[in-house]
Amino acid sequence: MDLLCILSSLLISYLIFKIWKRIDSKRDQSCYILDYQCHKPSDDRMVSTQFSGEIILRNKHLRLNEYKFLLKAIVSSGIGEQTYAPRLFFEGREECPTQQDALSEMEEFYIDTIKKLLERNKLSPTDIDVLVVNVAMLNTTPSLSARIINHYKMREDIKVFNLTAMGCSASVISVDIVKNIFKTYKNKLALVVTSESLSQNWYSGNNRSMILANCLFRSGGCAVLLTNKRCLSGKAMFKLKCLVRTHHGAREDSYNACVQKEDELGRVGIHLDKTLPKAATRAFVDNLKVITPKILPVTELFRFMLSVLLKKLRGNPSKGSTAVAQAAPKAGINFKTGIDHFCIHTGGKAVIDAIGYSLDLSEYDLEPARMTLHRFGNTSASSLWYVLGYMEAKKRLRRGDRVFMISFGAGFKCNSCVWEVVRDLNVGESLGNVWNHCIDQYPPQSIVNPFLEKYGWIREEDDHDTFKIREEAM
Repeated sequence: MDLLCILSSLLISYLIFKIWKRIDSKRDQSCYILDYQCHKPSDDRMVSTQFSGEIILRNKHLRLNEYKFLLKAIVSSGIGEQTYAPRLFFEGREECPTQQDALSEMEEFYIDTIKKLLERNKLSPTDIDVLVVNVAMLNTTPSLSARIINHYKMREDIKVFNLTAMGCSASVISVDIVKNIFKTYKNKLALVVTSESLSQNWYSGNNRSMILANCLFRSGGCAVLLTNKRCLSGKAMFKLKCLVRTHHGAREDSYNACVQKEDELGRVGIHLDKTLPKAATRAFVDNLKVITPKILPVTELFRFMLSVLLKKLRGNPSKGSTAVAQAAPKAGINFKTGIDHFCIHTGGKAVIDAIGYSLDLSEYDLEPARMTLHRFGNTSASSLWYVLGYMEAKKRLRRGDRVFMISFGAGFKCNSCVWEVVRDLNVGESLGNVWNHCIDQYPPQSIVNPFLEKYGWIREEDDHDTFKIREEAM
């Protein structure tokens, strides 16, 4: 009998140990954001609408219609007067860039951001275990990640990932890589470096489907410090709750919606196809189908299912009951039941408006994305972090709040994730917030571009519908 009791006790102890070990291993797989640093280029790189017009005017291949088309795109884009461009634009060399121009643009970014991030957190470059770099439009040898390792003299056993051509949604992809590494390796520090190279990607032709990208993208970047160290969880800012990636590259129309190619004269640029809005919508809907059950409460999902069921039971209204059809309740999910803040990629005014309409968001919800587009422009994959910085600078983030990040990219991709705020971020402790110098000025009374009044002739109807089709870039 005593032997049976001993064996039973050992068995129970073993089961408890295995359960505890399983729970303990899961805790070590958590992905936290310790800190992040967005890049603010120097003021001598600041671009106004007037200067943008001067740059466009230097393109001798443009006719009046194309020039008017681009000016209309600029003043209607939601981009303000204080965004940033590479230095060669101010030197008038955008049509003949060198590789050194692109490398200098990237060096100015990562030397500034990574240095500030490490110093603020009292870390050495040798403390970094994982480095993930994403810059879509620059591919050099050695890679940009190798250049960062060389500059900061990082360890020889550091795990390195260098992503190119992943578009504006690459930040979430980089986080996904880190998340998966954390599932295997414990007690690690990861550095995600995200930016875009504009120096070598100016399109000098006059193809309407390709010249629009010249107007919408601006210089920027961000360095993000992540960890799965349990001892640092109390210092963390955010904890990753879930992440979903949707890729429609197998669909021909989605694949061709946004492509780097040569025009008929051999000039390279980004072609934005008329199928872009449809491709973006389809990817967005498919992404929401997967992530919605992960982030919303059961009660809201049940309410939505009941609403859809009742709508089907009612059937299609007869031709004579148009008024009844218009008065019928619209079945939709209230994302605010599980999400407190919406961090939307600043692909353009139309992108922000479309997501706001689809998710039934208020102007308060859209304000961080609109103000980021206005102050910093579309900085590609790094734009999400400027939006997050705005929320933090406005002291909106409280412990337990959930932040929904949504991004799009060529391919065609829609990637999203949800972060939980680990501690209150309303005490102004983040000295490195890129918004600190101007947050009191936002939101301004109006973000209407002053050139709308100064150059009223650009409001005239264009003889093509290209502007309406390709109003915004990813």
